[in-house]
Amino acid sequence: MSIKLETTIIKRKNGKEELFSPEKLTSFIKSAAADFPTLNTDDYISRLITTIESQKSYTVSQINNLLLLEGLANISEQEPDWTYVCSRIYMQQLYKEAAINRNYPANQNYGCFYELIVRLTNNGIYNPIILEKYSKEELHELGDMIVPNRDKFFTYIGLRTLADRYLARDHEKNTYELPQERFMMIAVTLMMNEPRESRLSLVKDAYWALSNLYMTVATPTLANAGKSYGQLSSCFIDTVDDSLQGIYDSNTDIANLSKSGGGIGVYLGKIRSRGSDIKGFKGISSGVIPWMKQLNNTAVSVDQLGQRKGAISVYLDVWHKDIFLFLDSKLNNGDERMRTHDLFTGVCVPDLFMEQVEARADWYLFDPHEVRKVMGYSLEDFYDAEKGDGDFRARYWECVDNPLLSKEKVPAIEVIKGIMKGQLETGTPFMFYRDEVNRQNANHHQGMIYCTNLCTEITQNQSPTTVDEQYTSDGKIITVKTPGDFVVCNLSSINLGRAVPENVLEKLIPIQVRMLDNVIDLNTIPVLQAKLTNEKYRSIGLGTFGWHHLLALKGIKWESEEAVDYADTLYEKIAYLTIEASMKLAQEKGSYPLFEGSNWHTGTYFTKKGYDDSSRLLDWASLKDKVQKYGVRNGYMMAVAPNASTSIIAGSTASIDPIFFKMYSEEKKDYKIPVTAPDLNETTTWYYKSAYFINQKWSIKQNAARQQHIDQAISFNFYVVNTIKAKELLDLHLEAWKSGLKTTYYVRSTSSYIEDCDSCAS
Repeated sequence: MSIKLETTIIKRKNGKEELFSPEKLTSFIKSAAADFPTLNTDDYISRLITTIESQKSYTVSQINNLLLLEGLANISEQEPDWTYVCSRIYMQQLYKEAAINRNYPANQNYGCFYELIVRLTNNGIYNPIILEKYSKEELHELGDMIVPNRDKFFTYIGLRTLADRYLARDHEKNTYELPQERFMMIAVTLMMNEPRESRLSLVKDAYWALSNLYMTVATPTLANAGKSYGQLSSCFIDTVDDSLQGIYDSNTDIANLSKSGGGIGVYLGKIRSRGSDIKGFKGISSGVIPWMKQLNNTAVSVDQLGQRKGAISVYLDVWHKDIFLFLDSKLNNGDERMRTHDLFTGVCVPDLFMEQVEARADWYLFDPHEVRKVMGYSLEDFYDAEKGDGDFRARYWECVDNPLLSKEKVPAIEVIKGIMKGQLETGTPFMFYRDEVNRQNANHHQGMIYCTNLCTEITQNQSPTTVDEQYTSDGKIITVKTPGDFVVCNLSSINLGRAVPENVLEKLIPIQVRMLDNVIDLNTIPVLQAKLTNEKYRSIGLGTFGWHHLLALKGIKWESEEAVDYADTLYEKIAYLTIEASMKLAQEKGSYPLFEGSNWHTGTYFTKKGYDDSSRLLDWASLKDKVQKYGVRNGYMMAVAPNASTSIIAGSTASIDPIFFKMYSEEKKDYKIPVTAPDLNETTTWYYKSAYFINQKWSIKQNAARQQHIDQAISFNFYVVNTIKAKELLDLHLEAWKSGLKTTYYVRSTSSYIEDCDSCAS
């Protein structure tokens, strides 16, 4: 027998008590579900009332949890909109918490934006520069531009992710900042150095783009913009010099970046192999594995702002003598002294290797240090400028034929077997097709690309930093270094599932490019050579997510020529608008310092992409002329990141990936959150085919079409079942290479757990 209604007491945080009112609860739920009239809320309300009335007392916190847990239990493929009802219930909790902490009326939802900034600046959470750059009147005006109603766009998992990980709180983790204020703070921060006469208009545009979920910024920017700590860029790439000083200096730099929230890619290909000589003493070197162990310890011990352990990927060439030890380094069995389980691995693959694999021919392994000594050059410094012909293969065969150079002959197929074994067991190594990357490098006049970043979408010039001399002066030790190109990734992504249907790309992309370009000048990077590289190339990475979402909305099947053609058309448009925006920024602010002599400057970029074809629908000839005349602001412009976290916030599908399942559960510390594919209904459900049931060759075709228009690379996963045969996986790799893909990311098997990269989640 249930307890009578009047004996059920609701206890509030301030100690006040009141009788439970089913009418008040019913009104609240009906209001939260008002936009979804097809949902049956009566059963939900009845369950809540019965449960509450069965107890003598409930705290407000217990009531809130009950509302959410019962609401989440209703989410299904048939009624996915319960996620929005739960989001609005949780949003009301955040409103009340912020109102209490900031001391404004609870029914107001949002408080004064200016007062929030003053309070969190005084608490040391916000950077004082915001109050220095903007007047009180300007911040009041910007606060008035906030549109609380846009909080209704969030799914529950999206809002929860944003609230738990990104909203600014005080040191006791109390709620202060609300979602629209986070978006406004990002806009305020990224536009603060714009000319005063246009600044508020630009802030408004950036807020429009963010708050409508048309785009997302990179995880570090989302978390740190406007705050007094952390930096704004996603990923970095270091090239390690083959010297003790270089190796330890790199480790220090990597630790500093990891501490600041960056994911790191590290090229190890210049380090001598196991058994190489040191100062002429034979067989002394212990190779790359000990240095990988050192990096592994850095990844574990230097966490990212206390949120997660560091994320570091390491890359090695397939012709390096340590390649088999490298490929075994993440396996779950064998000698633990040779294992680096916390690193991610990637292999740098020339065309010649894939040709030798396909021909079932031999492959030769070398020590890069010995190659430098005997041959007078570094093999990794060359690539094939044409398919089937070029400097790399010429030098490689020179090394093979030189009797003074020690080498190890192995069947090429054995190396690829080692690669595929690791991929099926751990998801890695990633594949980096170095010849294609360097052939398409718009800045090859200034350097070489040796590897990619943690998430395989960034391809920019690299070189090691070297120490020239150290001397003492006035009791101080002065170290003089020649800085190398230490790559920095500044990322942002278009939400295709919202921006394309609402036809806003022409307005959106120039805003994004400006925001990304401003990150370069605002960022505080703790490694000076990275700061210098950032300023030289002014590189950005505009990408996309929500591809599967968009296909479902448009009624296009993944495995179809229509999807391939649409990828070609859409990404050509995105490329055009991005290059045009960078060109217009160059007119306004000047082109990047190394523009002269680049493929942008000579026009070769447009020729290589096939944009000289007069049958193209877009006016590429005119844009090419303007780029050659005015320059471009950014040396590298487009890159498609995995953006798993930020796509969840925006309520869409990740990157260019197909969905795993139409419905799944996100694991949280003490409960699970059910999630459905976005905009799931009786029409779209037929277009949401699971990644593991999609023929991967269609995904390769789509990505090849997309890659034609992206100047950098794309985080591209393979999804395979655990019963896949080695030959089938090899065929996928050969197909990807032949199709002109620059990189491939994880091989995600149904039998393996794969850890997502948060650092590039733009």
